[in-house]
Amino acid sequence: MLAVAVLAAGKGTRMKSDLPKVLQPLAGATLVERVLSSCQHLAPERRILIVGHQAAKVEQSLAKLAGLEFVLQQPQNGTGHAVQQLLNPLQGFGGDLLVLNGDVPLLRPETLEQLLGQHRSSGAAVTLLTARLEDPSGYGRVFANQNGAVSQIIEHRDCSDEQRLNNLTNAGIYCFNWQKLAEVLPHLTTDNDQGELYLTDSVALLQPAMHMEVADPDEINGINDRLQLSQCEAVFQERLKRHWMAEGVSFVDPASCTLSENCRLGRDVVIEPQCHLRGSTVVGDGCRIGPGTFLENASLGANVSVLYSVIREAVVGDNCAIGPYAQLRPGTKLETGCHIGNFVEIKNSQLGEGVKVNHLSYIGDADLGERVNVGAGTITANYDGVQKHRTVIGSGSKTGANSVLVAPITLGSNVTVGAGSTITKDVPSGALALGRSKQVIKTDWPEPS
Repeated sequence: MLAVAVLAAGKGTRMKSDLPKVLQPLAGATLVERVLSSCQHLAPERRILIVGHQAAKVEQSLAKLAGLEFVLQQPQNGTGHAVQQLLNPLQGFGGDLLVLNGDVPLLRPETLEQLLGQHRSSGAAVTLLTARLEDPSGYGRVFANQNGAVSQIIEHRDCSDEQRLNNLTNAGIYCFNWQKLAEVLPHLTTDNDQGELYLTDSVALLQPAMHMEVADPDEINGINDRLQLSQCEAVFQERLKRHWMAEGVSFVDPASCTLSENCRLGRDVVIEPQCHLRGSTVVGDGCRIGPGTFLENASLGANVSVLYSVIREAVVGDNCAIGPYAQLRPGTKLETGCHIGNFVEIKNSQLGEGVKVNHLSYIGDADLGERVNVGAGTITANYDGVQKHRTVIGSGSKTGANSVLVAPITLGSNVTVGAGSTITKDVPSGALALGRSKQVIKTDWPEPS
């Protein structure tokens, strides 16, 4: 049996944020969500989050995760004190306890699987994750023999100058035999520089104690401030882009682009510089994205091109062209072969196959049939000051430049709207609709004096 405990009680003062540290975002998810995700494949019987600072906010942010238990640590008096809060919730539990930190979000699932496997095969009372760092400042030092047996862990501030030369560091990730740990937890003391209960002190009380050195030190990067958050973001982004490049995606300038973990990209996708993909965005085969494009929870079919545009919570069919400087807002759906051009905004609208909206137009709350051609400057006036109304345009219709369609209104199929018209009444199929004042010309008009 396995229980996982995530330490998430800290305030994160150095973040200088109203958010608890564990709720800071990293590549589209919070730090604590990333930690929980890293151990999900281990299928633990118990998942416990030890909370403290802004506990209610942390619990609320994770309410969607089923089976997650919360234990309050109040006050926060060190990592040992945090794990002491598990003595009652895990009373009678006979398995292993994996302890993770809510601000160490880069652990790979396979690393935790290896740690748990080594812990169980060795029969150790505790197995801790370690890393050798070029600059180990701030990290606790692990002292172990060649066989991996650990004698002690000393926090950086408590080390002598000689002990600080040791660059084998404690990652703060542990696998414990819970029953053995429960026996020694009450005996931890605050005899250290910070006057706190250190979980590391339990290692000296448990035998045998072993360690596993992680191959990639980036995995154990902790986050205490905005700089470290940005450094972890860079590592995570590099992982994501390496993965997708191995799957057949080309990044022209990877360093200038960002992704979310839930994005899905097809083969032969080309992502130009300064593009950012968020949420559960899906990009089909053969698409060309950017430069300068932002996609959030968007779904793009195959062979779509998007240039200098924003697409949020919209669905784009195959072979569409978007931009430059277009915005597709939530609720928009484009069928195959649509062309959306420069400075066009579309919101909560359905556009049929082959629709063209090429210039300077606003299409909101509208349903357009196939092959509709929307002239430059066309606006669907969907708001009457109280409610939104829909505009319906039948297949094959076209609007002239600077047309205004005042909703609610329906235009039939193959309707032509004259340039500069304001249309307020329904138009039958096959008709020409004009709604503009008569042109007046006065000759010999005098120059202003």
